[in-house]
Amino acid sequence: MAFEKIKKFISRKRQIPGDLWMKCPDCKGMLFKKEVEDRKKVCTECQYHFTITPTERLDLMVDAGSFQELWADLESVDALKFEGEVSYKKKLAAAEKETGQKDACVVGTAKMSAREVVVGMTDSRFMMGSMGSVLGEKVTRAFELATEKKLPVIFVSGSGGGARMFEGCLSLMQMAKTSAAIARHSDAGGLFISVLTNPTMGGVMASFAALGDIILAEPKAMIGFAGPRVIEQTIKQDLPKGFQTSEFLLAHGFIDMIVDRRKMREELTRLLDYLAPVPA
Repeated sequence: MAFEKIKKFISRKRQIPGDLWMKCPDCKGMLFKKEVEDRKKVCTECQYHFTITPTERLDLMVDAGSFQELWADLESVDALKFEGEVSYKKKLAAAEKETGQKDACVVGTAKMSAREVVVGMTDSRFMMGSMGSVLGEKVTRAFELATEKKLPVIFVSGSGGGARMFEGCLSLMQMAKTSAAIARHSDAGGLFISVLTNPTMGGVMASFAALGDIILAEPKAMIGFAGPRVIEQTIKQDLPKGFQTSEFLLAHGFIDMIVDRRKMREELTRLLDYLAPVPA
């Protein structure tokens, strides 16, 4: 009898799905996955914001069905014929298969509370959102379009990869290229709101992500150039607690506001109404 009960218990346990729970990388708490997803992938305990896809981001930010993607067919080329343990071509193919995108950047036009805007975002799932020629080209084109049409730009950055070393100086050139496009947009009176998410690092943070007229960030995002471990090893000193987090940067005046992603659309609309009112 006892043996039959044990068999029944084991059988029932096997029927329980194994993906009901997830662990928060910040507070280390075990979270009920469905509840986290209902909260737009925000930790139920500590408010840590998990990574979300461009599609999920657009659903939160812009009017339903209004996003029109541009230049989706642009894809990176292996100009340096980069090899190594895994070739650049194979890395690109794997990233495209995982994300369904040809590169780490998605841009287009959309409406936010019925107002037309240019929207862009980097996707950390695609080679850590690193900056290559395609990413730089899309960002530049987005700002040039916004300048031409006199539209505000909202760009959401999530890049932990910096410049894409597989493209060498072709990648590094994108920092100056995107910055120049933003400068022209600013000179023409255009508005740029930069939204930083976890992580926003390297060449992206050292160029266009840091150039917003207004810089917002999600809570507990890692933001900076080199990572804390690299900095500590370089300067041979311990870093302050919370260094390079959204909260640390807000306290030191580097960003303007921390906004929960569930309130991001509301806050962006408010800023647009104040900073770029539609002409009567």
